[in-house]
Amino acid sequence: MSNPIAELIEQLSQDDISHEAVNSAINAMSPDDVALALESIPIAQRRLAWDSIKQANRLDILVEMRGESRTLLLKQLEDFEIAALFSDVDAEDLLEIADSLPDQMIDIALQKMDSKQREYYHQGVTYDDDEVGRWVDHDLLIASQSIRVSEAMRLFRRASSAYSDLLYLVNRTGRWVGCVQLNALLNAQPHDHVSSLMIEDYPFLTADTDVIKAADQLEKVELSALPVVDSNHLLVGRFHTGHALEARRLELESSQMSTTGLNEESDLFSPVRRSAATRGIWLGINLLTAFLASAFIGLFQATLEQVVALAVLMPIVASMGGIAGSQTLTLIVRGLALGQITRSNLVSLLKKEIQVGGLNGVVWALCIGGMVLWWFHSPLLGLTIGLAIIINIIMAALSGVVIPVILDKLKIDPALSGSVILTTVTDIAGYIAFLGLGTLLLL
Repeated sequence: MSNPIAELIEQLSQDDISHEAVNSAINAMSPDDVALALESIPIAQRRLAWDSIKQANRLDILVEMRGESRTLLLKQLEDFEIAALFSDVDAEDLLEIADSLPDQMIDIALQKMDSKQREYYHQGVTYDDDEVGRWVDHDLLIASQSIRVSEAMRLFRRASSAYSDLLYLVNRTGRWVGCVQLNALLNAQPHDHVSSLMIEDYPFLTADTDVIKAADQLEKVELSALPVVDSNHLLVGRFHTGHALEARRLELESSQMSTTGLNEESDLFSPVRRSAATRGIWLGINLLTAFLASAFIGLFQATLEQVVALAVLMPIVASMGGIAGSQTLTLIVRGLALGQITRSNLVSLLKKEIQVGGLNGVVWALCIGGMVLWWFHSPLLGLTIGLAIIINIIMAALSGVVIPVILDKLKIDPALSGSVILTTVTDIAGYIAFLGLGTLLLL
C-alpha cells in the first residue's frame, strides 16, 4: 500500500523538484501531513521545496510545523515573503506561531487583521500555552437568548465550520447563559423561543483551565465541544474535540521526548551544534549519576579484587532493580496524571507495591541464585546474589512510588526526571546490597 507522505518526501528530496507534481500531491493531503514531509528533508532542501508550494497552502502548512522547524524555515525567507503569509492570517493561527516570530512580524500580521481578529488575538495572549483560553476557536454559533427557533435554524444553515451542532446563547450583557442542541431545534416549532429549549446547566470550561484537564472533561461529557468563559462568565470561545485530540498528541510527544531530555518541538534536521548542546546537557546529568554509582562501587574495591565473580554478576542486580522500579514508576506517574493518588490511598498503594516487589524478588532470587550456583559452583555466591535481588527489587518498588510523588509535590514533572533518579537509586542500592553482602558472606 502506497504511503503518500513517503512519496511526497521523495519528491521534495529531488534536486529537480517538479512543482506540478508536488502541488498535486499536496492537494490530496492534509496540511499536517505536508508539514511532516517538509520536516523530513534536510534544511538545505527545505527552502526549495517550500518554493514549490502554492501561496494559498503555505500558511496552513506553516502552522502545522513543529516550533523549531518553523523557526528554521522562517529564517530562510525574506521579509516580504513572511509578510505575504499573513495576508489572511486569523487570530488562532497567529497564536499558534507567535513564539516563532519576531515582534515586528507579529505587528505586521496584526495590522492585516480586522478588528475582531485582533481582539481575539489580544484576548488569547493573556493566557498561558497550557490554558484552554489560548486554544479556543471562535467559529461558533452565538445568539441572543430571546430569538426564535426559525432564526436559530437560519444560523445553522449558514454554518460551515466543524462541530456546529450547538447554539451558544448569551444575555444582553454578553454573558453566556446556556446552550441549545441542534436536535432540539429540529423537533421544535419555528415560532418557539430558543430559551425554552436551552440547557441552563450545560457543562462549561473556565478560560484558565489546564488544557489536558479540559480534554479529560470533554471526553467525560461525550460532547463535541464545550463553551469557554472568562472570570466574568463572558463567552471566550469553544474548546472542541479537535483541540482535545491535539492536546493529547502533544502531551504524548512531550512525555516521550522528555525522558531523554529532548523537546517535542525539536526538528529532525536541527543544526548539529544545537542538537549536540541540547543532548550534551542530558549526557552530563547522566555522567554525574554514573560517577555517583561508581563512587559507591569504589568503596568495595578490596572485595572485588578478591572475589572477581561479584564484578561479573553486578549488572544482573542493577538491571533487575531498574526494570522493577520502572514498572512501578510508570504506574504511579499515570496515577498522578489521572488524579488517582491521594494521601488517603498512598500508604495502601506503597504497601501493595512493596508486597509485589517482595514476591517477585523471592521468585527471581531463587531462579538467579540457582543459575549462579550452577555457573560458579558456590552456594554462598548464589545466596549473596539472591538476597541482593530481593533487597534491590523491594527498594525499587519503594523508590518507584516515593520518587514520583515527591517530584509531583515539588512541581517537577515525574515523567521527565523520575527515571533518571530512579535508575541512580536502584543502581546504588543494588551495588551496596550485593557488594556489602559479598563482603560479609564471601570474605
